[in-house]
Amino acid sequence: MIGAGAASRMLVFLFLFFIRFSDSEIAAGVVASSSVGYDHRALLIDGARRILVSGSIHYPRSTPEMWRDLIQKSKDGGLDVIETYVFWNLHEPVRNQYDFEGRKDLVKFVKTVAEAGLYVHLRIGPYIGAEWNYGGFPVRLHFIPGIKFRTDNEPFKAEMQRFTAKIVDMMKQENLYASQGGPIILSQIENEYGNVDWAYGPAAKSYVSWAASMAVSLDTGVPWVMGQQVDAPDPVINTCNDYYCDQFAPNSKNKPKMWTENWTGWFLPFGGAVPYRPVEDIAYAVARFFQRGGTFQNYYVYHGGTNFGHSSGGPFIATSYDYDAPIDEYGFIRQPKWGHLRDLHKAIKLCEAALVATDPTSSSLGPNLEATVYKTAGACAAFLANRDNQYDATVTFNGKLYHLPAWSVSILSDCRNVVFNTAQINSQTSSTEMRHLNSYNQTSDDSLDSSEMPQSQWSYAIEPVGISKADAFTKTGLLEQINTTADASDYLWYSTSIEITGDEPFLLNGTQSNLLVKSLGHVLRVFVNGKLSASGMGNSYNASFSLQKLIMLAPGKNAIDLLSATVGLQDYGPFFDLWGAGVTGPVKLNGPNGTLDLSSKPWTYQIGLKGEDSRLYETSDDSSEWVSDSTLPTNQPLIWYKTKFAAPEGDGPIAINFTGMGKGEGWVNGQSIGRFWPTYQAPQNGCVTFCSYKGSFSSDKCLKNCGKPSQILYHVPRSFLRWGSNDLVLFEEVGGDPTKMSFAVREIGSLCAHVSELHPAPLDAFITTQKRGKSGPMLRLECPSANQLISKIKFASFGTPHGACGSYSHGKCNSSTALTVVQEACIGARSCSIRVSTEMFGDPCRGVTKSLAVEVACL
Repeated sequence: MIGAGAASRMLVFLFLFFIRFSDSEIAAGVVASSSVGYDHRALLIDGARRILVSGSIHYPRSTPEMWRDLIQKSKDGGLDVIETYVFWNLHEPVRNQYDFEGRKDLVKFVKTVAEAGLYVHLRIGPYIGAEWNYGGFPVRLHFIPGIKFRTDNEPFKAEMQRFTAKIVDMMKQENLYASQGGPIILSQIENEYGNVDWAYGPAAKSYVSWAASMAVSLDTGVPWVMGQQVDAPDPVINTCNDYYCDQFAPNSKNKPKMWTENWTGWFLPFGGAVPYRPVEDIAYAVARFFQRGGTFQNYYVYHGGTNFGHSSGGPFIATSYDYDAPIDEYGFIRQPKWGHLRDLHKAIKLCEAALVATDPTSSSLGPNLEATVYKTAGACAAFLANRDNQYDATVTFNGKLYHLPAWSVSILSDCRNVVFNTAQINSQTSSTEMRHLNSYNQTSDDSLDSSEMPQSQWSYAIEPVGISKADAFTKTGLLEQINTTADASDYLWYSTSIEITGDEPFLLNGTQSNLLVKSLGHVLRVFVNGKLSASGMGNSYNASFSLQKLIMLAPGKNAIDLLSATVGLQDYGPFFDLWGAGVTGPVKLNGPNGTLDLSSKPWTYQIGLKGEDSRLYETSDDSSEWVSDSTLPTNQPLIWYKTKFAAPEGDGPIAINFTGMGKGEGWVNGQSIGRFWPTYQAPQNGCVTFCSYKGSFSSDKCLKNCGKPSQILYHVPRSFLRWGSNDLVLFEEVGGDPTKMSFAVREIGSLCAHVSELHPAPLDAFITTQKRGKSGPMLRLECPSANQLISKIKFASFGTPHGACGSYSHGKCNSSTALTVVQEACIGARSCSIRVSTEMFGDPCRGVTKSLAVEVACL
């Protein structure tokens, strides 16, 4: 609770809310509501300031069957709040026709969070960005007469208010707002508009004012926030989205310092290397935020998931939205990221009484060295920061010496003892691996070839080149793709023909010509007389491109068919909704003596594929379009493939390895697992063998998998499968061999930990006051499943070991007893703890800081 002085600083307005509820109260259906407000320090729940740690989980990027486990792992990781966007184009693709079933069941997701005893931050938007197709907007909005997105425009504001009100009313009907005893404590209107509002001129300010007023008028009973909106009007709270938000300040002295997006990694584009963010840097950023007065922090994302179907935006965003999050795409805890952040959250909570009771007082301890103290009559907490990105430091604070690694923060929950340092990881590390299966889904211990799918099990259907549907139409000139397809399909055919006599000035040697095609993006396949003759594509930085290729023509009539494909629509930037796609010209044939401009000729257009209209992905066995031959056509464009498979045994997450395929889309039992593109490789350069956590992070600082496919493994949720026979359908756009594909099950490999003599003692030692100061650094390991035991010690060294999990090596200094000590402590147990000290292992090298590194296997 806050004192009378702090309470007097509370804003006059209060929002009805509830005390955080226990699991037993949820089960009993008894949840009390109470007031909520905020002052300059924090959100106030039932009059008490709260330190809140949040994490983003997007319900449609996983499945309802995964939600409970993901939310429980989030709670176990120390989260108080689950944050999610609301995905307008998913719920209302057609005006007033709503879909909240399956992965789209927003109410069920919010209730599942509530059942775990956690709060919800509902980011309605309805613009979300989020690397989601069209930023979350239904493409149909684009066709409303007179509409202009995200500005003071009446048609847009009417649609935005209608959908926002729809979501608010849904939540109210289910009693999900805090004022009704539900879990929703915050809502967000708009998102990161402040990053682009300069482009919209004076109308931007009036739009922001309108959006804030509209949201507040909906009477949710909880505060509203605006991310990255420095001029968010009262009572809406402006918040920070960035890798670091310690320097952020709200736009009013009456508003708390809130961080709604702390990016735990970065998104993966097709054609890009895989980004990752060291957990030491994330922990440093979070500790600095709380050190400098922050009280609400959200990880974007805590679980990223999968971009099923055509949900990814960008363009060129990959199907995997793993994001290097603490819980990976498949739902596995990513260690040590999850564990180190869990320990950080425990340390912050140990300081909560002091943090919420007063404002911080900071002082310099030297260059790039800072101490911050929160002290009242009954509590004291301190943060010691070393902002130098190279050099460790030893500082004196309250008459005591403290070692501060470079780019780290030490947290002293009692202003004396270090309970946590952001650069010193006590948590275990785990490695995940994909166990490949053969076509009958038995374990394969041989090479990948043995897990390939036999040719005899596949059938196929040919997708026609060019126009094959009755709804095709002809127009003079070239049409922009999105205005033509309304995103009903990734594909649009542009078809025309020319007559060749042999003496045309645009011909070379009588039968050849240089074809030039300019496209706004994203991918183009050129077919001449039914044969694939050229391909072109943009990238995640620039979707547009020019294609130039020498093509072969024949005397008489020549068919030129251009297949343009999108890879997710633009989701971010000023006027992103107006970014086009497709072939807008020119299209020319060039020769030594002249040019033929085809741009203004009549073109026949076909939206989508014949196989899409036939719904081949629904895998009806009685379809006459499927062919089963002894010889399967492979490595040819525009072909559908189908096979049957048995679900792998167990309950581990499943992936398909798309080795051998080119580009297209996959369906399992009629459900799209997303676009695949294993042939689009990351650049050869830009990756690092080791990425230091020290120094400011950026999205291209830490990259891996250079020169390899951006994504080769594609998640198949267990809930997509059924007992017995399952159907896999693929559409291959450019050419591939499905028999080279394989299934795999994701599993935990080794467990590791590496703890030095300088590490703080485990946090549990500080939670009980009587134990405080009596424990030293400990190495702890625990098998992930309750029925597993530690069966093997793969590595153990006390001294100066180095390397990473799976590749540890002994240093020049090594205790001869290390392996024996670890075996005695760990073999046959599910978990073990070993004190990191010379008392346990002897002193193999005096005067040197020693550490213990261990790698084990569980069975």
